[in-house]
This record gives sequence, C-alpha cells and structure tokens, in this order.
Amino acid sequence: MEYLNEFLVSVLPYTEWVMLFLVVGGGLFLTIYSRLLPFRYFKHAIEITAGKHDDPNAPGEVSHFQALSSAVAATVGMGNIAGVAIAIYLGGPGVVFWIWMTALIGMAIKYYSCTLAVMYRGVNPQGMVQGGPMHYMVQGIGPKAKGLAVFFSVAGLFGVLPAFTANQLVQTLVDVVEPHSWTPITDPWTWKLILGLTLSALTVGVIFGGLKKIARVASSMVPPMVLVYLGSVLWILINSWSEVPGVFALIFEEAFNTRTMVQGGLWGLIIVGIRRAIFSNESGVGLAPMFHGQSKSTYAVQEGLVAMLGPFIDTIVVCTLTALVILVSGVYLEGGSNGILMTLEAFRAFFGPYGAVLLLVVVVAFGLSTLFTYAYYGTKCLDFLSDYRWGYRYNYIYIFSITLAAVASVDLVINIIDLSFALMCIPNMIALLYLAPRVNAAARDYFKRP
Repeated sequence: MEYLNEFLVSVLPYTEWVMLFLVVGGGLFLTIYSRLLPFRYFKHAIEITAGKHDDPNAPGEVSHFQALSSAVAATVGMGNIAGVAIAIYLGGPGVVFWIWMTALIGMAIKYYSCTLAVMYRGVNPQGMVQGGPMHYMVQGIGPKAKGLAVFFSVAGLFGVLPAFTANQLVQTLVDVVEPHSWTPITDPWTWKLILGLTLSALTVGVIFGGLKKIARVASSMVPPMVLVYLGSVLWILINSWSEVPGVFALIFEEAFNTRTMVQGGLWGLIIVGIRRAIFSNESGVGLAPMFHGQSKSTYAVQEGLVAMLGPFIDTIVVCTLTALVILVSGVYLEGGSNGILMTLEAFRAFFGPYGAVLLLVVVVAFGLSTLFTYAYYGTKCLDFLSDYRWGYRYNYIYIFSITLAAVASVDLVINIIDLSFALMCIPNMIALLYLAPRVNAAARDYFKRP
C-alpha cells in the first residue's frame, strides 16, 4: 500500500495542469459561451425541480426531483463534511475562495453535460433509456469518439469506488462511538473491519434493487438530513455571528496569499481548492449526467437547468457552512486533526459531547446515501464497456471495496479518487466543449416556446 501511495503522489502533479485547463478554463468558457444562462434562469430551474413543468408521459425512469436528489445524494456527503476539512487542513482558510470559484463555473459545466445526457440517450436490451458521457461522446461526436468513451468508463470504474466515503464514515463511527473502549474487542482496526462488513451488508440491500430503488431511498434520506445539518450549522453561526464577518475577510485575504505554507505556494493553494471542489460536486467529472440522463424529460434543456442546481446546493451552500463552522471554532489552527475528525472537533467545541453524536447521525445518513448512489455509476460504466452484459457484476466489486476502504489510510484513498477524477475530466470536458454549440441551439429553441 505504501508503494502504491508513493506512485500516486508522483503521478498526481501531472494531472494538475489538465484540471486547470479543462475544468477551470473550459468551465469559464462555457459560462461565458452560455451568456450566463444557468444564473439567468435560476428561478426557472427551481420551478422545474418542483415539478411545475413535469410531463408524466415523457421518456425516462425518474422525475426531475428524483434525478437531482440522487445526484446530490452522491455529492452531498463526505466531500462536504470531511473534504472541506481536508482542504482547510492542507491550504488554510484561503482555499475556500477557490472552492467557490470552481463551484460557480461548475454550474455551467453541469448545465451543459446534463443537457447532453438527455439529448443523446441510449437504450439497453431491457428497453430502459441510458444516459451519460459515454453516450453523448459516441452519439454526439460519432464513432471516432469511442476511444474517449472507453477511457472515461475505465477511469470511472475506479473513480466511483466508495473508498473515501467508507473510510471516513468508519473513522467517524470508531472515533465517536469508541467501541474498542467498552467491548471485548479492543483493537480499533478490527472494529473498522467489522464496520466495513456491516456497511457492505446494508449497501447490498439497496443497490441490487436498481435505479428506481436507489432514487427512492436517496430522495427520502437526503432532504431531511440536509435540513438537520444546515439547522445545526446555522445555530452555531448565529451564536457566533460577531465572528462571521472576520472569517469571510480572512478567506478573501488568504485566497491570494503568495506566502502560503501550502506546497507550491499560491498555485498549490488553488489546486487544493479545485481538487476538493471537484470532489465535492463532481463538475466536469461526468458522473451526474448518468443520473440526470435517466430523468423523464421532453426537453433536454430542462434537465440541464435542474442539474446546475447541484453545485450550488452542494458547494456554495453546504461546503461554505461547513467551512465557516471549522473556521469560527478555530480547530483548524490546532493542526492535529484532518478530514472528518476536524469537523467533529468543531461540533464538539459548540455542542459538547452531543455535537459528535449529532454529526454522527448526519454523517451516517450522508455516507449511506453516497454509498448507495455511487454503485449505480460503476454499473453504467461497466455496462458500456461490456455492451450491457456484465454491468451488474460491478456491484460485487463495489461491495468488496467498501470493506477494503474501511481499513485503508485516508491519504491513499484521497490520492486514488483524485487521480481517477482527473482522468475522467479529460474525455468528458473535451466532449462538452465540442458539443456545446448544440446545447446552445437547443436552448434557443426551448426558450422560444410560448
């Protein structure tokens, strides 16, 4: 494991320029090219999500709301609670600004990618519609893009493994519950293994039920847990209101601090923000289009507008609130905790011992919803690679990896996901930039309707 981690550390720097050029540069281009359409039609996107423009006879498997809930379930989770803590641990308060910037352009990326996911849909042997980057690459660009689609799908098989979620969820359970302190089994590693096996068993009960069951469970779990988490965070911020303006000032001051202690200076700080924002909302990676491509949509642009709400909810709202709690509490200055443990310390600082229990409840719900939804992405990648013959078999690999990730080191887990996501961005962003004119044409037709 140590040699694998060293290899990943040596390879990751070569992906940084790709991330900057394609995700940030490409996202900026799409934002301008759309004439800020995602922001201008924000209210309309909310109306579509609420079901105001639903067509029950439209082709697809799930509603706009279920598609968004499932996609958000896959992103609102450990990336928002543990991922933000890791970003601040590595880059300090200034990293939050670069998370915001990446999320804003990520809204345009989600709009284009999920519109294309509905414009170019396939049909599996069972007659169910299939959407995602691999389909709009092959159908939109043509057979010459088959290599891009295969590259994306192979990287996706690794990128959607539940490594980070399982690792951080188990770490939280062991830290808060401390089963090794009051049970006959005293070895924390053994408890991580037991918890990993338990999570695997719980996940089996959902992911083998297919998309509709995943969407049903996600749409019932995510909204209430988001409200509980946001309510807790808002209570903390209201009681620390006098410190909030200073925290925002600190974020902006440190965002351009060329003397930052982050490896690589200001450039290193920006990269940390980009990585954690991409991990948080997956903009440019191409995962969300697989869910949104299944939505009941007559007009592809509608689903693109719904999808662009994802980065706003996930990063602009949830990640920001997590960052504010960590910064207001001052736990980031202690330097002893990383990942989910830092966020736990922040909650303990305000709620005492009950803070850890409160966060535990939210983390378990977020973690489970992410575990349930990520499996679907992997089956779609393997479906494409095997011509719909072996996709379901990915679930077995997925279940096994939950237990493996539960006992792995957090550094190894983060490096695997970062590399896989960076590799997935390459073919996906190339396809988006190539097909962007067709999305603009579809938008002009859509908004001309009475």
